[in-house]
Amino acid sequence: MAPRPAWKGYLKLSLVSCAVELTGATDQSEKVSFRVINRKTGNTVRRQYVDGVTGKPVADEDEVKGYEIGDDEYLLVEEDEIEAVQIESSHTLAIESFVDRADIPQIYFDTPYYLTPADDVSEEAFAVIREAMAKQKKAGLARIVLYRRERPVMIEPFDKGLLLTTLRYDKTVRKPDEVFGDRAKTKLDPDLIELASHIIDKKQAAFDPSGFDDRYQDALLELIQAKQKGKKPPTVRPAERPANVVNLFDALKKSLAGESDGEAEAKAPKAKRSPAKASSRPRKSA
Repeated sequence: MAPRPAWKGYLKLSLVSCAVELTGATDQSEKVSFRVINRKTGNTVRRQYVDGVTGKPVADEDEVKGYEIGDDEYLLVEEDEIEAVQIESSHTLAIESFVDRADIPQIYFDTPYYLTPADDVSEEAFAVIREAMAKQKKAGLARIVLYRRERPVMIEPFDKGLLLTTLRYDKTVRKPDEVFGDRAKTKLDPDLIELASHIIDKKQAAFDPSGFDDRYQDALLELIQAKQKGKKPPTVRPAERPANVVNLFDALKKSLAGESDGEAEAKAPKAKRSPAKASSRPRKSA
């Protein structure tokens, strides 16, 4: 079943426009989720709004949005009044400028979406915009009203289509100085940096997202499956918590030695390795 578009409208570059659809690039359907259950009856629990003063339930038709204009004073705004609020970015992704993607700090990236042509008529114009952006190696900046909020977005060529990533507003991003402060630069021993650099070299690998597993969710599923079968939940030995390093130099040397041994083991031909020795050899901690 094809995913449902999150938004439909038009992509516009100067006087060129085409109909497009926006689809979420991520899927949460495999995520373990729980419902709230009444322990006594086994029935699911339904949430219901109650009056903040009387405590009585409020009927659906009596629920209305309110904007606070004073102490316990609200301006009522109807749903159709909100729906009637329309600006250009409600229906049109007008590319305002182009930038180098590397110029946008990673901290401003929010949520990714796939952008595709909505019909056959839009295919050519969409492809021209995409190919021109790919040739110039540029990302476009635009705005979109999504979930009742206008958001700045970055649009870039991706695979056979375009990738739209919503961006965070500058006022919502904490400046590094607020967290890092004016920390004085620590004077470091070059030998320590050299040892750490060697460890990084040993750990280099190609990026492979298929190797990312949600181990916490796997543990939850083991718990659920055990309870389904009437068995006791599996006992999980808590992972040992690391402590502050007392001797940084020794810790780096031991880490590097461990990485080197692991690399040698991986490269060693299996036929030459003794099963007995391999099983008796203590496993090094990561």
